[in-house]
Amino acid sequence: MVDEERQHVVRVPGSRRAKLTPAPDTWAEPDERDRDAAASDASGDTGPNDERMRREVPPHY
Repeated sequence: MVDEERQHVVRVPGSRRAKLTPAPDTWAEPDERDRDAAASDASGDTGPNDERMRREVPPHY
């Protein structure tokens, strides 16, 4: 494998975390199948507390 085909760690100035370059033959946009699954989850069965639970933030935030 050629070194150019691999991911590399990139330091981000002013950040504690580094980033990886994109993996070969990948892209950031979700696949159509992922979009369909997310849409079906949102329109599925809902309970009385679902809306409140989606608005709440965990205590460590």
